Amino acid sequence: MEKKLVVKSSVKDENLIEKRREQMIRGAVKLFRKKGFHRATTREIAKEAGFSIGTLYEYIRTKEDVLYLVCDNIYNKVLNRLNGSLDQEGTVEGIRLAIAKYFHLIDNMSDEFLVMYQESKSLPKDALGYVLQKEMEMVALFENLFKTCARSGELRITDEELRIAANHIVVQGQMWAFRRWAFDKDMTIEDYIRIQTDQFLNGIVREREEIR
Repeated sequence: MEKKLVVKSSVKDENLIEKRREQMIRGAVKLFRKKGFHRATTREIAKEAGFSIGTLYEYIRTKEDVLYLVCDNIYNKVLNRLNGSLDQEGTVEGIRLAIAKYFHLIDNMSDEFLVMYQESKSLPKDALGYVLQKEMEMVALFENLFKTCARSGELRITDEELRIAANHIVVQGQMWAFRRWAFDKDMTIEDYIRIQTDQFLNGIVREREEIR
C-alpha cells in the first residue's frame, strides 16, 4: 500500500496551512484547467491563490506538490462525503441513491476531476501510486454496497463481477466530467443519472420472479 505523501511546509500552524492550501488548490484548478499543468508557473498559481510567490513556497516545495494536493483533495472530499453512506442500504433503492449522490459530487467537482485526469500523469511515481490507491478506495465503497445487496438477494451478480461493476459506476460518474461535451446540450445531470442508473441496474437486478 502506498503511503500518503507528506508535502513539507515551513509554517507550523496547521489551521493556516489548511487555509492557504485550500486557496492554492482553488487557484491551481482554475489555472490548470485553462493552461494545463506544464504551462502554468508557480508564480501564476500564487497569483490565482491571492498571495505572493514567497508565501506559496512556505507551504509547498515544487509545482508537483500543488498538483498532488489537488488530486488528494478531490479524493478526500469524495471519500468523506460517501464513506458511511454507501453501505447503509442493502437494497436496489439504496444503490440508486448512492449512484445519484456520487454523480452529483462529480457534477459539483467537474473542473477538479478534469484536471486530475489530464494532469495526474505528471505526478512523481510515489505520489501517483498514492492517488491511484485512493481511487481504488472509492471503488471499494461501491463494491461493498453491491456485496450487501447480493447477500440480500436483490442483485444477480457473482463475486468476480462485483469489482467490475464497482469500477463501472466510478468511471461512468467521472465520464460526466470529461465527456459532457459529447452529450446533447439539453441533457441535465438528472437525465444522466437516470439513464446511467437504469442501464446499469437492468443488467444486475434480480427479477422478483427469479427471487421466488
